[in-house]
Amino acid sequence: MTDSQAPEKTGTGTPGQTGTNPLAPAPAGARTAADVVTPELVAQLTKGVVGSGRTANHTPFTGEKLADLPESTPEDVRRAFEAARAAQAVWERTPVRQRAAVLLRFHDLVLARQAEVLDLIQLETGKARLHAHEEVQAVAVAARHYGRKAPAYLRPKRHAGAMPTLTRVTELRHPRGVVGQIAPWNYPLELSVGDALPAFVAGNAVVMKPDTETCLTALWARDLLIEAGLPAGVFQVVLGDGPVVGPEVVKHADYVSFTGSTRTGREVAQGAAARLVGVSLELGGKNAMLVLADADIEKAAAGAVRACFSSAGQLCISIERLYVHESIADAFLERFAARTRAMRLGTSLAYGADMGSLVGERQLETVKRHVEEAVAKGAKLVAGGVARPDIGPYFFEPTILDGVEAPMSVCTEETFGPVVSIYRFGSDDEAVEHANSTPYGLNSSVWTKDGRRGREVAARLRTGTVNVNEGYAPAYGSVQSPMGGMKDSGLGRRHGSEGILKYTEAQTVAQQRLLPMAPALGMSDEKYAEFMSRSLKVMKAFRFR
Repeated sequence: MTDSQAPEKTGTGTPGQTGTNPLAPAPAGARTAADVVTPELVAQLTKGVVGSGRTANHTPFTGEKLADLPESTPEDVRRAFEAARAAQAVWERTPVRQRAAVLLRFHDLVLARQAEVLDLIQLETGKARLHAHEEVQAVAVAARHYGRKAPAYLRPKRHAGAMPTLTRVTELRHPRGVVGQIAPWNYPLELSVGDALPAFVAGNAVVMKPDTETCLTALWARDLLIEAGLPAGVFQVVLGDGPVVGPEVVKHADYVSFTGSTRTGREVAQGAAARLVGVSLELGGKNAMLVLADADIEKAAAGAVRACFSSAGQLCISIERLYVHESIADAFLERFAARTRAMRLGTSLAYGADMGSLVGERQLETVKRHVEEAVAKGAKLVAGGVARPDIGPYFFEPTILDGVEAPMSVCTEETFGPVVSIYRFGSDDEAVEHANSTPYGLNSSVWTKDGRRGREVAARLRTGTVNVNEGYAPAYGSVQSPMGGMKDSGLGRRHGSEGILKYTEAQTVAQQRLLPMAPALGMSDEKYAEFMSRSLKVMKAFRFR
């Protein structure tokens, strides 16, 4: 890490490399980390953290410390759950429409004060401002959706009973209690409070463990939710090392929500299973984009830049494998590479940069290892491929590799950085087979001028979401529909009815009227059995469900 701010540079071509496009630098922001993360702000945001130790977080732009923070012990986690349970008992008795109104007020506050959180997201993650704004959009959409739809999702529902007219059945939804949430560093607003909103409106409390390096963003959201009317005790935050604090959250929770790596997700699932509590997991991905023979090459090339390099590729649903039909592969690659080389890297707290930084040393080392190993084993570097310490300690150029083959690590392992590999295919069947040849199944993308063909190919891909003629945003932003992973990419879904009902326990209340479900009116056991057999045949004939 370095303690000095490096001057901004521009262009992504390797110094001296043919094709470098030296555009004007991304505009410099007037605000600095010290202007944004003041002692007063830190004190305000951390007053709700249950922690008796001390830790700190840092900005990827320079490696400098942002703030001193409370650190939670296992005993602090236990205390946070106790406080949450006491608050939840009152909160669940609050009418659902009043709970939903909190989310609608939060929606307005987020949009009105977005400049505050955009600065925090950038400083904590290193991402470009436009990519930070994706989080604002996602949280606002989720708050609006569940603020409007939660009463319908949660209302009592009548179902057909065992015996027509004699059995009245109602399905009720009760909150699970206290949800334990473990949130990652890469989307510190959307993957923290964005996932907590449906839990709150369903009547739960939440004990959240955000990543320490990006916790100020989550704490800002907590502060805003309290301003919107959420009782402070309902939203508890604990901070600390994942291996120490994470298992304690799983140990006490009534339900666990986790977003992170597949390896850690398996451990979380095992911990939840040992206690017989539910769990939802959004895990890793090695997402594929398919550019079919009839695709609009210019639009697909522009879309590939968004799909591959948003948030420097540190997005679970971004594209790392790019399959292009052999008839258009050279033309597509030429346009894609030109757009990639023209991207502007920057650290400013302003719009204008096309890509920001990786989050830290570990991510940078993974990216470098994948690229260097691939090139050493014969892959061709089409664009990028080098670190840029002249901009910041963890910057790496957006990179395109051609000729990638197994057993190169970048071929099968999740890179989680600005690196994409190009592959060629000859038919739709071949493309689908290659796209599905991974243990992951989170997101995919199909590009074609024929919408029907795109939807047909999409239905054959074994991923939880598929986007036609875009990389990831349409499916993720359509919050009435479920989003999540297949195979090693996870369990459960966020968004839509599944995204809120997972935070509830279903209860069936069946009221029997007039006659019992047993021999009555002088019937013998044999007569009752005959009567029920005839009744079952009649119900089938009349299509009774």
